[in-house]
Amino acid sequence: MTLTPHRSGALLLALSAALFPVLPSPAAASADPGPLRHHRHTAEEITRFLTTFYGKHGPTEQDRALRVSQQLKTKQEHTRDSDVVLCSVSAPREIEVGPATVAPSAGVGWATVTTSWDSGATDTFTAYVRLDSLPIQLDDVICAG
Repeated sequence: MTLTPHRSGALLLALSAALFPVLPSPAAASADPGPLRHHRHTAEEITRFLTTFYGKHGPTEQDRALRVSQQLKTKQEHTRDSDVVLCSVSAPREIEVGPATVAPSAGVGWATVTTSWDSGATDTFTAYVRLDSLPIQLDDVICAG
């Protein structure tokens, strides 16, 4: 069987690629690989994120701008009489975030957030995070009452 120059070149290229795989250069190995496209947040990561996001008295304006989904920002635009991120009209005295739960098949994780008020009352709500959000962000909040 006689190979034409075009076919023999393709065969040679395929054979050399199989025998001598391209190894990344040291510079490429140390380069930032970019976003992890298939990373799914763990329960621990979600708990850490929500604890940092809410802090002791609620999220900062910067966190609200950068760490909240567009869906939740739109929800806030349509709910002028209360803060949808905190399920309240004012800042609580203290905030505690419970351990997160993840539902991989639903692609979401959540945690119960408890707010304490100067009156001694407490409220709870559920904060949701999409498991594939990059960067991680608060996706929705469902108030208990």
